[in-house]
Amino acid sequence: MRFFSSVFAFLLFCSVSIGQKTGQNWSVFRGNSDLSGNTDYDFPASPVLLWSLPTGERSKSSPVISDGVVYFGNDEGRLIAAGGDGKIKWTFKTDDPIEAPPLVYSDKVITGGYDGVLRANNKSTGKLIWSYETDNQIVGSANVWTSAKGSGIFFGSYDYDLHCIDPATGKPLWKIETDNYVNGTPALANNSIVFGGCDGIIRIADPLTGKEKDTIEIGVYIAASPALSGGKAYFGDYDGAFYCLDLNTRKVLWEIPADGNSGSILSIPAVRGNYVVVGTDDKYIYCYNTTSGKLVWKFRTNGRITGSAVVTPTKVLFGSTDGNIYMLGLKDGKKIWSFNAGAPVSSSPAVTGDRFYFLTEDGRLLAFGIKK
Repeated sequence: MRFFSSVFAFLLFCSVSIGQKTGQNWSVFRGNSDLSGNTDYDFPASPVLLWSLPTGERSKSSPVISDGVVYFGNDEGRLIAAGGDGKIKWTFKTDDPIEAPPLVYSDKVITGGYDGVLRANNKSTGKLIWSYETDNQIVGSANVWTSAKGSGIFFGSYDYDLHCIDPATGKPLWKIETDNYVNGTPALANNSIVFGGCDGIIRIADPLTGKEKDTIEIGVYIAASPALSGGKAYFGDYDGAFYCLDLNTRKVLWEIPADGNSGSILSIPAVRGNYVVVGTDDKYIYCYNTTSGKLVWKFRTNGRITGSAVVTPTKVLFGSTDGNIYMLGLKDGKKIWSFNAGAPVSSSPAVTGDRFYFLTEDGRLLAFGIKK
């Protein structure tokens, strides 16, 4: 079954995540390797559309940004690099759709595709540097760890494995076998990789060795990725239940059970302070208290929410398949701004210091900001 879905801080003796660099970088899907989807930059209350770049082909990817260049894939199998002026710099053609958001690491753009191949292209020229084959499609983004002992690119595949490869050569380092598809992007924080899969298990693994530290049985498909923050993992399942897992005790601290009205959770939570925000298939986006799991607010759109939100100190930004992009107040869920994109939006936003970007399902890259 198919589900849809740069600055280093070195910590002594442990693997670390790559985070958002203030200014022109959002090089990791969700902004940071912990997939928490938050930024210190606070959007203006009334952004305007700066430009729209049509690509002529449907896209369910999400954009990332490095040094002012935006990278994304489409269903035609093209990896596209676009400048801040809205013009295409280069494209690289594969034979199958690219739904997975790219990862920019060092001088490489690393992207998986439906053909089961993870590729590294030179981020300036688009030239292929290396490729690594799995036995089934890749729909989640790759992530990266680095430490004094080494580094690795890790990602899931529908071949039931989590793979880790050398970022310089594309050669395998290790892999973890699971019992079903690995659909989402694995998260990284505090020397641990945390990921779920369609086997209904949350797995915690060592990034250097690939050895599993623990497994937590959830029992329902986990199609999306966990978001890690404050020693906790937040994630939803395909039935619509939502969880907070303590990564130290390996215990579920709280759970919002699914009911007859729940929609599948295909988006990744966004976490900031006392708030965790997640959209669902039931057309609502929900905000819960991170400590208690108590509902803070909910906001209804007219379409499924399969992309993930980004949160700022005061705002929530997300798209809906109703064709609108929304900005809400983080504390109260009140609508501040919206934009009719003219097509479903299932991508997650990429954010820089002065702009944010969305992809529409009809293949347009939209850039928002303040006109100068």
